[in-house]
Amino acid sequence: MPTVDNVRLGVIGLGYVGLPLAVEFGKVLPTVGFDINSKRINELRNGVDHTLEVEPDLLAEASQLSFASDLEALRGCNVYIVTVPTPIDASRRPDLSPLIKASETLGQVVGQGDVVIFESTVYPGATEEECVPVIERVSGLTYNRDFFAGYSPERINPGDKEHRVTNIVKVTSGSTPEIAEFVDALYRRVITAGTHKASSISVAEAAKVIENTQRDVNIALINELAVIFNRLGIDTEEVLQAAGTKWNFLPFRPGLVGGHCIGVDPYYLTHKAQQVGYHPEMILAGRRLNDGMGAYVASQLIKQMIKRRIQVEGARVLVLGLTFKENCPDIRNTRVVDILAELADYNVVLDVFDPQVNKDEAEHEYGIRPIESPEADAYDAIVLAVAHREFHELGSAGIRAFGRSEHVLYDLKCLLQNGQADLRL
Repeated sequence: MPTVDNVRLGVIGLGYVGLPLAVEFGKVLPTVGFDINSKRINELRNGVDHTLEVEPDLLAEASQLSFASDLEALRGCNVYIVTVPTPIDASRRPDLSPLIKASETLGQVVGQGDVVIFESTVYPGATEEECVPVIERVSGLTYNRDFFAGYSPERINPGDKEHRVTNIVKVTSGSTPEIAEFVDALYRRVITAGTHKASSISVAEAAKVIENTQRDVNIALINELAVIFNRLGIDTEEVLQAAGTKWNFLPFRPGLVGGHCIGVDPYYLTHKAQQVGYHPEMILAGRRLNDGMGAYVASQLIKQMIKRRIQVEGARVLVLGLTFKENCPDIRNTRVVDILAELADYNVVLDVFDPQVNKDEAEHEYGIRPIESPEADAYDAIVLAVAHREFHELGSAGIRAFGRSEHVLYDLKCLLQNGQADLRL
């Protein structure tokens, strides 16, 4: 088993989670950032991060960090941190294939006394029930005798420049008391906010998966309230501002719930719950509500167009924003596509504009090619779907300029002042 002073670290997966972590560790100890995407590796070697999570100057500060797509580069490591994605499949079941492939990779390089730490979001028990057996099978080593494991859930918030990996408290755990202490001490080298050592790997896994489940359920409540208030003819944002004057009212807002965490993690927990014979009701009800918001938004827009006597079939509709959140290029599990799919059923002509999105990536992932810029006086309806700073700078007049003399503007994010849009969620 290594000590915190002789760690040679390998970080497997250099996305939104892995890269910032590798950079911080690369400032204080020898670190290999590994990713199977050779294009990503070449980009990082040239000091560029297309996710915009790590600025070029911060990349340069990580003097002990190297990047590799060659498995051989990991063989000199004695501690490995896995930060690969854990998505869901088309049936909303956990897709552990990236994690299993990473475990197979680890099995080829892990050695006597090495420590493997997982950060990917999973259901309680997955690390030791799914990943560890794969490492044992491929390596021929025995768990907790020849190699050890830990779990420290990621808490990255894409696009957030205030809450970074170092100033967010890190939950840690290990497969033995000694390993738990080692994992905790390792993260304390870079996490200035401190750590919280959980009593077991399963406790740490459960803590992560409920963080986003809690947010999901709370947002579902506000989404349902928004539907109710819309029927009552009451502005939801005004209601929330009034209720927010009480000190313990939680400041959630309605909207589309996408991204790689909030819209995905609850399904990991419900999957495990059903495995042990419990059918979760509140969590799945919240998921159904949130997954239905795209269809709700589309129906509200179409109704308003009909009220304004705007011909729906063949109408040109501009959707502003494709990412799952504002001021971030991340399009993973964006629910803006739900609005697009619903509107397509009405045979409207759709344009998507998002200045922060990689157009090739959007076309590859969703078959959507965002336009370079919207035309003026061209659209029968405009959906402000993501509150990017560029749209904030345009303001009501700038956004309305894209519309024809008679058009509908739907502001999903309450970016504009009350009365400046025709519809607000």
